[in-house]
Amino acid sequence: MFARSRLSRYLQTNASTLQRRLASTKSLRETLEEVIPAKQEQLKRLKAEHGQTVVGDVKVENIIGGMRGLKAMLWDASVLDPIEGIRFHGLSIPDCQKVLPPAAGGKEIIAESMLWLLLTGKVPTVEQTRQLSRELAEKGELPTYVENLLDSLPNTLHPMTQLGMGVAALNRESSFQAAYERGIKKTEYWTHTFDDSINLIAKLPALAARIYRNVYKPNTELLPLDKNLDLVGNYCRLLGYGDNESVTEYLRLYIALHGDHEGGNASAHTAHLVGSTLADPYLAYSAALFALAGPLHGLANQEVLRWQLAMQKEIGSNVSHENIKDYLWKTLKSGQVVPGYGHGVLRNPDPRFIALQEFCKTRPELQNSPIIQLVNKTSEVAPDVLKEHGKTKNPYPNVDATSGCVLYHYGLDQFKYYTVIFGVSRALGALTQLVWARGLHEVMFFVCPLFTLFLCYSSWLAPRTT
Repeated sequence: MFARSRLSRYLQTNASTLQRRLASTKSLRETLEEVIPAKQEQLKRLKAEHGQTVVGDVKVENIIGGMRGLKAMLWDASVLDPIEGIRFHGLSIPDCQKVLPPAAGGKEIIAESMLWLLLTGKVPTVEQTRQLSRELAEKGELPTYVENLLDSLPNTLHPMTQLGMGVAALNRESSFQAAYERGIKKTEYWTHTFDDSINLIAKLPALAARIYRNVYKPNTELLPLDKNLDLVGNYCRLLGYGDNESVTEYLRLYIALHGDHEGGNASAHTAHLVGSTLADPYLAYSAALFALAGPLHGLANQEVLRWQLAMQKEIGSNVSHENIKDYLWKTLKSGQVVPGYGHGVLRNPDPRFIALQEFCKTRPELQNSPIIQLVNKTSEVAPDVLKEHGKTKNPYPNVDATSGCVLYHYGLDQFKYYTVIFGVSRALGALTQLVWARGLHEVMFFVCPLFTLFLCYSSWLAPRTT
């Protein structure tokens, strides 16, 4: 009897500790299984309480302008405020840098911890992050037929075309497609979509690195995946930068920050639109990649880098604010825009630009880099010039003003490949929304959205966290 009493007191005392330990070991799928029912109820309540609420007027200028500024798409994982910038489930970029686990031995956010946050709205433990890294590494090898497909393509074919083709070809592996053909309940749609999404994210580093090797480094041997590395750690290793800690940490941060930026951008919207037809995640995301390949979307950091290099060539080593100002006016008076400045939504400096600049301050080689120094000085001059010019609503730098220049400094100077890196990143957010679109099956029709901005419904029902 005494032993039983002691055991009972022990269990009561340690119940909360045991619960925390159990929670910290739950997989991403298990965590998502807990979250989905609450979200379903949240959306039902939104529809019941606010179904007739008017969220805005539609003007002719909105229609002509591509529906810019209209709130008409559900997008839960991130919200883009014109003043504050991007937030992921209420967390700002500095918040994420404080709470999201980095890679072992690293300091920057990694894709796994950002993916966990985007999918569940929860901050993963270190243990959960490591577990997810291991799962992705174990699922990261390409099927032989995809390797053969990529190896058969001419190296003159654009890397983004190859990436889209490779992702589409992976749909042979689709769990969702196979299950749908067998016949499954709508309640099971999300589980197979989740499986496909995880498999696709896992394979993107090997896919993207093989394209890099075939186009730029032919006859170079590709290393096998290291099961002990995180997603981006393996990606850098396959690219040949595995021994460069600075490049690896930079790409970890870059890929995490580019993972999601609301749903109105062309690639995220395309994935959402194609996914609404119940196309599997491989087909939906391949379509998104072709949207990303457009010059007005995923090529921006290349244009910035070309412009900065042209400025560097013209003004030489005599870099001053006055010389930069003259070059800015020369660009504007020729009828061109200044690349890397302005944004469709933001009205302040892009927090992603700030985060990448802060990274540069931690690396002496970047502080001493001529191209990064030029980026810094340009950001000090350009806003006032653009304000005086008077034709932009946002004269401040966006993330593209620096992202490609850092890659260039580290020797990754194949401009056409930059969008492929972006494509590896954007899968995090686009595929998250496919999973949620099917997880909310009971209260959400699969729609073909005519409006391309968004409503983060969680902000209606609960205050934002800070």
